[in-house]
Amino acid sequence: MRPAGTGAPEVPLLPGELDRPAAPPARSRRVAEAVAAARRILEEEGAPGLTMRRLADEMGIRAPSLYKHFSGKADLELLLIEDALFDVGEATHRALHPSGHESPLLNLLLTYRVHSLARPNLYRLATNGPLARQRLPEGLEEWAGNPWFVVTGDPSLAQALWSLAHGMVILELDDRYPRGSDLELTWRAGAAAFERAADVGRAGTP
Repeated sequence: MRPAGTGAPEVPLLPGELDRPAAPPARSRRVAEAVAAARRILEEEGAPGLTMRRLADEMGIRAPSLYKHFSGKADLELLLIEDALFDVGEATHRALHPSGHESPLLNLLLTYRVHSLARPNLYRLATNGPLARQRLPEGLEEWAGNPWFVVTGDPSLAQALWSLAHGMVILELDDRYPRGSDLELTWRAGAAAFERAADVGRAGTP
């Protein structure tokens, strides 16, 4: 069962599903305010707009004051990435338990698409460039990626499925699909292909 208060349903875990990792120590009031303000700037103005000076202006303080709480912009971005991983992990773990007729794999893909497109600049920050994973809360990255393994049953297939989803999100964000493309059908076609691959893999497991 997942811990209460996470926003995830209290339902039995599926085979291979992980419990939510422990939350990191509570942030100070000022740090929490800064992260919330940074997230607003990021989504409204994009990554180029998120500077320490711009953040200080948004908070109504002087820029040097921020360096009492962050060694630099990279520290601030890491907290945003941390929040993004917890957010997407909550959404995708809920997707493993669909309330409708979709399979968990299809529901996972559709949920990931909606969740990512709703916060495009945070998504880009969390998935682009090197990740200082050693500074993330213990188990967070593994937990956030765990639903992809649960629906496929194979770590390589799980990575391939997430790669498909990530690539499709970026193509959609960049408006690179041909005009008139039925992307709902495209996502469903991808899900069907991976359902077949996962079924083949399970059939070949002794």
